[in-house]
Amino acid sequence: MTAGSGSNPPNSKTQSSKTQSKGNRVARTPAQDEAIDLAALDAFTNQYGARATAMSPLAMVIAAFNEQGSIGPVIEALPPVIAGLDVTKIVVSDGSSDGTVKEADAAGALVCDVPVNRGQGAALRLGYRLARAGGAKYIVTTDADGQYNPAEIPALLAPILAGEADFVSGSRTQGSEETKDPVRKLGVRVFALTITMLTGQRITDPSFGLRAMRSEVTGAVRLLQPQYQAAELLIGVIAHGYRVAERPATIHKRQVGQSKKGHNALYGLHFAKVIARTWWRERRRRNSTA
Repeated sequence: MTAGSGSNPPNSKTQSSKTQSKGNRVARTPAQDEAIDLAALDAFTNQYGARATAMSPLAMVIAAFNEQGSIGPVIEALPPVIAGLDVTKIVVSDGSSDGTVKEADAAGALVCDVPVNRGQGAALRLGYRLARAGGAKYIVTTDADGQYNPAEIPALLAPILAGEADFVSGSRTQGSEETKDPVRKLGVRVFALTITMLTGQRITDPSFGLRAMRSEVTGAVRLLQPQYQAAELLIGVIAHGYRVAERPATIHKRQVGQSKKGHNALYGLHFAKVIARTWWRERRRRNSTA
């Protein structure tokens, strides 16, 4: 049985809500989003009991939307112990209508089955909250599509465990990438330069999905973006004065399914908007507290 089954609030929605497509997301108020998160938290806790409230020191958080065929192998490839830390694997299913929930559950993850598709940012935000509520000290994110190498996680955790950093991201520009899309490659470098100039923190890859952090970081930074959340998280972490580092890492080609990022131009436009809005918001916050 998966999280949120039975009579729990998230699964009391209609099937039409459950199968809401990515292209037809409904705009919601913060209060509505909070209600969805609280219902999901309650369902998750009711389903898993002590496993939800007494997690291992390291929580692996994965957001998944219709990733049947890839989510199982991704979970199974994650070792039960990383860098000497026991691991809890959390999957937040973002309104999936295929076999994602069943496959993730069978692979051994704790699955939070949210009935509406809100976006990767909203799913990760909820995953961070689940990890903090469960007492995890550290959080690592990876994508559900199998593009990241679990063997690189210890290198990301090392600066954090050594007390040298609070947030560490992988970097394809320092490492390697199998993807050949020249527009995406250029976009990564342009946005990295933009964030570097805006924040004063050298960044080489602002959208790498394999990241490690102290769990407290995710509670301190304001996270509002339902999608394209990588830039919001990164800029927020820097703006709050947390120590940020990058480590060389690899991004592989997707082997199963299709990317959910959409057309390059649209993705780039939204990513740029998130950078601008987050930077301006954090600038105003710092000025108001100065």
